[in-house]
Amino acid sequence: MWLLLAFMVVFFILPVLWLLLALTKTDQQLVHGSPLSFGSLGNVGTAWSNLIDFQGAAILVWLKNSAIYSLGALVLTMVTTIPAGYALAMTRFRGRRLLLRLTLVVMLVPASTLVLPIYLELSAVHLTGTLWSIILPFSFYPFGVYLTFIYYSTSLPRDLLAAARIDGCSEFQIFTRIALPLARPVIGLVGFFSFVGNWNNYFLPLVMLAKSQSYPLQLGLQELLSSTPAFNPAQGGAALNIQRPELALAIVISILPVLLIFLFSQRTLVSGLLAGSTKE
Repeated sequence: MWLLLAFMVVFFILPVLWLLLALTKTDQQLVHGSPLSFGSLGNVGTAWSNLIDFQGAAILVWLKNSAIYSLGALVLTMVTTIPAGYALAMTRFRGRRLLLRLTLVVMLVPASTLVLPIYLELSAVHLTGTLWSIILPFSFYPFGVYLTFIYYSTSLPRDLLAAARIDGCSEFQIFTRIALPLARPVIGLVGFFSFVGNWNNYFLPLVMLAKSQSYPLQLGLQELLSSTPAFNPAQGGAALNIQRPELALAIVISILPVLLIFLFSQRTLVSGLLAGSTKE
């Protein structure tokens, strides 16, 4: 057990600690100093200033783009995924099993294999290079549909729905007034996984977007990397003031939104993970 804990500390925690300490150092201190030593908070301010100066505060534009893409797709995901999972769980119709099997198959297909067909489809309707070329594919979330289906199939009492129908509720009222409030944990879980997947997606924006002004933060990190002399001596230049500390700061900024959402929604995520595990 202690050996496993030591391995986890070395493999997971030390790289994160090094990344946070890298913000407090100059590039020379980062290369020649102790890996886990602390520099100064002034170096963090310098790194931030250099990062803001890069391409006219491009990192703020990339951050805004990531928020627009991820939140826009999240709204569409929740509007489509939760009702779809509810319908699959609560209704019986011809082709229902086929839809469930197709959902499982699509879940098993790597997302990168769908990028080319999606690109060809969006190119045919002249949407490539627009925000819809990112938001619409991001909104396709079969895992969320199946997760919602499992929850409603195992945790929503059908007698409760029958009683609501006897009281005169329509199907829409049953869904909005009973099914949705009872499914808050799994809705939170679907929303979290969807947002994290959208925020961290790299390959789809790489294929769809051609202009730097449209990049999300994940693509922007690649541009920063190519402007860092330590990683790209041919194109990177010291005149840009983008060194390893600036790159480390950009990485921390890209992680921070997901970390904050996780910290403030731990209880919902845990209850969502346990949803459907019992029938009580």
